[in-house]
Amino acid sequence: MNRHIASKGEMQLVGLVSDTHMPSGAATLPQMVLEIFNEASLIIHAGDLVDLDVVKGLEEIAPVLAVHGNADPEGVRGLFPELNSTRIFNWKIGVVHDVGIFWGKAKMRRIAEENGFDVLVFGHRHRPFLEAGPIIFINPGSPTIPLPPYFVKPSVGVLEVARNRIESSIVEL
Repeated sequence: MNRHIASKGEMQLVGLVSDTHMPSGAATLPQMVLEIFNEASLIIHAGDLVDLDVVKGLEEIAPVLAVHGNADPEGVRGLFPELNSTRIFNWKIGVVHDVGIFWGKAKMRRIAEENGFDVLVFGHRHRPFLEAGPIIFINPGSPTIPLPPYFVKPSVGVLEVARNRIESSIVEL
């Protein structure tokens, strides 16, 4: 699925989230996530939603572009593709759940290059990751997974997309 987001205004805010694992990770999304995404024109979910209520809650803020993850049940898997993308201004933003980063960055780079992505959002590891180069690679982490055994703070990501640049950041909750 390839969606085009209407590019109105000088800058578009895109909220990035992954691995919510609801309701086992948390009963609801932390309020801080909703506050961070409050001005978003799009929210990207990089899989492992587990329950569709997370998408319904996020859609109250902005449209949601999502992919399925390895922990998603069949009913959720059937609604979301493995790879998805959108365009904002002339930037192509892709999303996938698992890029195989445990075995190096080769698969991640191949996915981005084969699809012409300027940004690749991914999940699966529950750990935030950001590499900004010619292509931005970003894993927003998980807003709902408790610290042990991952030993990272819950987090989300944000893209500020303008016609001539993209700024990316990880926000700890």
